[in-house]
Amino acid sequence: MTSTEIRQQFLAFFQSKGHLIVPSAPLVAKNDPTLLFNNSGMAQFKDFFLGNGTPPSKRIADTQKCLRVSGKHNDLEDVGFDTYHHTMFEMLGNWSFGDYFKKEALAWSWELLTEVYKLPKERIYVSVFEGDAKDGVPFDQEAFDIWKAIVGEERIILGNKKDNFWEMGETGPCGPCSEIHIDLRNQDEVDRIPGKSLVNADHPQVVEIWNNVFMQFERMADGSLVSLPSKHVDTGMGFERLCMAIQGKQSNYDTDVFQGSIQHLAKKSGIAYGQDQWTDIAMRVIADHIRAIAFSISDGQLPSNAKAGYVIRRILRRAVRYGYTYLGFKEPFMHELIPLLAQQFSGVFDELISQEAFVAKVIYEEEVSFLRTLSTGLVRLDKLMEETQAQGTQILTGEDVFELNDTYGFPVDLTALIAREKGMDIDEPGFQQALNAQKNRSRKDAGASAEDWVNLFDSDEISFVGYDHTTWTTRVVKYQKVQNKAGIQYKIVLESTPFYAESGGQVGDSGFLYFKKSGKRIAISDTKKENDLIVHWTTDSSIEELAQEEEVVAQIDESRRNAITSHHSSTHLMQAALQQILGKHVAQKGSLVNEQLLRFDFSHFQKVTDEELKQIEDMVNAKIAANIPLVEERNVPISQAKDKGAMALFGEKYGDFVRVITFDPTYSVELCGGTHVKSTGEIALFKILSESSVATGVRRIEAVTSQKAFDLLNQQANQLEQINELLKAPKDIIKAVASLIEQNSSLQKTIAQYQANEIKLLKAELTQQILGKGELLYLIQQVAVPQADALKNLAFDLSNEHQNLFCLLVAEIDGKASLALAISKELVASKSLDAGKIIRDLAKEVQGGGGGQAFLATAGGQNPQGIPQVIKLAQQFI
Repeated sequence: MTSTEIRQQFLAFFQSKGHLIVPSAPLVAKNDPTLLFNNSGMAQFKDFFLGNGTPPSKRIADTQKCLRVSGKHNDLEDVGFDTYHHTMFEMLGNWSFGDYFKKEALAWSWELLTEVYKLPKERIYVSVFEGDAKDGVPFDQEAFDIWKAIVGEERIILGNKKDNFWEMGETGPCGPCSEIHIDLRNQDEVDRIPGKSLVNADHPQVVEIWNNVFMQFERMADGSLVSLPSKHVDTGMGFERLCMAIQGKQSNYDTDVFQGSIQHLAKKSGIAYGQDQWTDIAMRVIADHIRAIAFSISDGQLPSNAKAGYVIRRILRRAVRYGYTYLGFKEPFMHELIPLLAQQFSGVFDELISQEAFVAKVIYEEEVSFLRTLSTGLVRLDKLMEETQAQGTQILTGEDVFELNDTYGFPVDLTALIAREKGMDIDEPGFQQALNAQKNRSRKDAGASAEDWVNLFDSDEISFVGYDHTTWTTRVVKYQKVQNKAGIQYKIVLESTPFYAESGGQVGDSGFLYFKKSGKRIAISDTKKENDLIVHWTTDSSIEELAQEEEVVAQIDESRRNAITSHHSSTHLMQAALQQILGKHVAQKGSLVNEQLLRFDFSHFQKVTDEELKQIEDMVNAKIAANIPLVEERNVPISQAKDKGAMALFGEKYGDFVRVITFDPTYSVELCGGTHVKSTGEIALFKILSESSVATGVRRIEAVTSQKAFDLLNQQANQLEQINELLKAPKDIIKAVASLIEQNSSLQKTIAQYQANEIKLLKAELTQQILGKGELLYLIQQVAVPQADALKNLAFDLSNEHQNLFCLLVAEIDGKASLALAISKELVASKSLDAGKIIRDLAKEVQGGGGGQAFLATAGGQNPQGIPQVIKLAQQFI
C-alpha cells in the first residue's frame, strides 16, 4: 500500500464515521502567541476545546502538517540519526467536540489498524493512565475496561503522568491519554524479548503510532485541574510511522514517503544509500529537512535571522552542512528536490506545486549564501586549530566551538569530526556552558506570567461587529491579568466588539471602553487575536472593578481606523496593479497596514524599475479617481469564491465560508477579513515611498494614502520652494541644480588632486624619518591627513616600498583618533607579527578598537588625547 493510499484510507474511514474532513492549517502558527509553528494536530482546534468558538462539525478529521524544532517539542538533533524522528511530519487525527468519547475512539482505532490496514493484532500494545494522586486524577478504569475487552489485559500497559497524561502547555485543556504501540522487530527478536517490555523504552522498532487524548480538564495557573464543561477527543497518529508499519519497513526513511528524495541524492552524489553510516545520516537529514523548509516557505515563512524565519534558516543550513561534508556537494543542491516534493504532495498540500518556482529560487539563494559562509567557517576552524596547537593543547575550547556554531552554523558534531581528523578533540562541556549562557541571556527579557481568566458571563460565541459599527454596547465576558516585558497588562474579551483584531497584516484597533453605570472609561491600546478569540489590551487596572458592570460601550478610534482602512484598500488596488504590470507570478509574501503607511512584500526576482513604479502608482490612482464602489460579500462558500477568481493567500487557512472583497470584478477580487473603504474615491491619493529587497525573490513597496499622501506632497513642495529661494529663483531650477552638481564635481576633483600632491609630499618627508634597528626598519609618527583611507593607504604604500618596515601612522580626524599599522610581509614572516592583534592592543589607549590582516590593520577611537600613549607603546614594542 502506498503512502498516498494509506492517507486516503484514513480520511475515508473517518468520513464514513460521520467526520467532516478539513484541510491542514499552515505550518506557521497564526494568531497564537504561544507557538511559532503548528506542532500538533490539535493546535488549530484549541479554541474549540476552550469553548471560545464553535467547530464546523462535532466530528472532524484531517492530516495536519506539524513542525517540531523549537520550544518544548524539539526533535531537530535526533533527525537523521534515528529511524523515526522528523522536523516536519504529518499528523493524522480525528476529533470529537463534545460528541463521542472513549468507547468509540478506541474501538475505531482498533478497527482501522487491524481491519482496514491489516496490521498484526499480536504486535500491538496499548497504554492507559495509571492515575496521579497529586492531581487527584484516578486510574483510567474506563479506558482499561474498553481495551481489556478488545486486546486482553496482557497487552495493556499502565502509564504515568509523563507518558499518559497530555497537556497543551503550563495551562489549558488536558487529560489522560491512551497510546497505541506496535512491535516491528523480526520474529527472532520478538521470541527472545517480549515487545511489552520495550514500550516507551526508545526502541527504534517498538514505536508509538497513535495517541488518543481525552480532554476532560483545564489546567489552571495555580496548577489545579477543573473539569471542562464538555468532554472531547483529540487523537494523533504519526503518518510516517504508520507507513513504516504498513509497508513492513524498519525505518520511516525506507518508506516511499522519503525514498524518492533519498534516491535522487544517492544518484546525484554517486553514493549508494545503505552503505555507510554517515552518508546515510546525511541523506536522511536532507530528505527530512527539505520538506520542513519547502512547506514553511510555501506557507509564507521565509528564512531570516529572527523568530520563525531563523528556525527555517537553521534547518536549511543543517541540511546543507551534511550534504557538503558527507556527500561532497559543493554547489547548491537542495532546490533540485522541490519538483519531486511538489508532485509527491499534489492533491494533498497543493500550496507547494502552486509556488514551485518561487520556493526553489528562495532555497537556491539561501544555499549559495550559506555555502560561502561555510567555506569561510572552515578557514576560521583551521586557524583556531592552528592557534590551539600552538598553545600546546589538542582540545578546542568551548568558546571556540560555540563561535563556530553561532557565527558559521557549524554543529558540534561537524566541528568534532574535523578536529578528530587533525588528531584533536573539543571541550563539549565548555560548549554547553557557552550555549546555556546565551539561552539565559535570551530568556532574561522573555519571562511572562499570567493569572487565570476571570470569567464573568457565559457566551456561546464572541462576535465582531466592526464591519458595520464603530460603537457598540456590549459586556465583558472575561478578563485576565498578565505580566510581560511591558509590565502589568490586562486582556479583555467582550461578548461582541467593533474592535478589529490584528490579522492579515492589518493592525488592531485602539479606542475606549465606556462603562455606563459608573461613567468611567478605560483606554484600549491594542486588539489582537489569540487563536480565534478577540482580545483587547489595556494597562488600566480599574477593569478589575468595572468588569462586573452589565453594559459597556466599546468605541474605536475612528480617525485611526479610517487611515488604516484607506491603506488596506489601497493594498488591494496595488496588488492588482502589480500583477497587471509585473506579471501573474506576483503573490503576497507579507503585509503591514497601519495608520502611518502600507507595506507590501511580494514575490518578484528583480528590482521594480522607476518606470514600472510610475505605472503602478498611476494605475492605482486611476482606480481611486474612478470611485469604484466596494462589493463586500460575507459567508460565501469557498468554492464559489474561487470560481469568482478571488485571490487567496498561501499560509492562511480558510473555512468553508469566506468574505470576498471586490473593487471591480475585472480588476481586484480577494478573500479578506479586514476593513475597507466604501468606495475607492475615499482614498483620495496614493503615493509610493520606496521599493526595496527584503529577501531572496521578495521585494517590498511602502506607500501612503489620503492625508499622509497629501502631507508628503506638501512637504516635498515646501522643500522645492526652499531650494528655489536658495538658488535665487532661477528660470530653470533643474538646469540650475545640474550646474551646481557639475561645479561641485569639478571642485572635488581639484581638491582630490591637491590632497594627492600633499600626501605625496608627506610620503617623501616620512621616508626621510624611517629609523633602523638591526634588520628592522620602523616609522612611528602622528601625521595630518584629511581621511582615514588616506592614512591607511599611506602606511601601506610605505611598507610596500621598504623591506622589513614596521609603519604605524596616527592622526586626529574630525575629533577622533585614527590608527593605521602596516608591516612589510618579510617582517610578518620572519618575526611572526600580526598587525591586527597589535593594533587592537594599541587602540585601547584611545578608547577604541580595530583589526585587519597580519600585514595591514586599522583602528579608531573616541579619545584622541590618548595618541601620545599609543606612540609611546609602539616605540616600546619596537
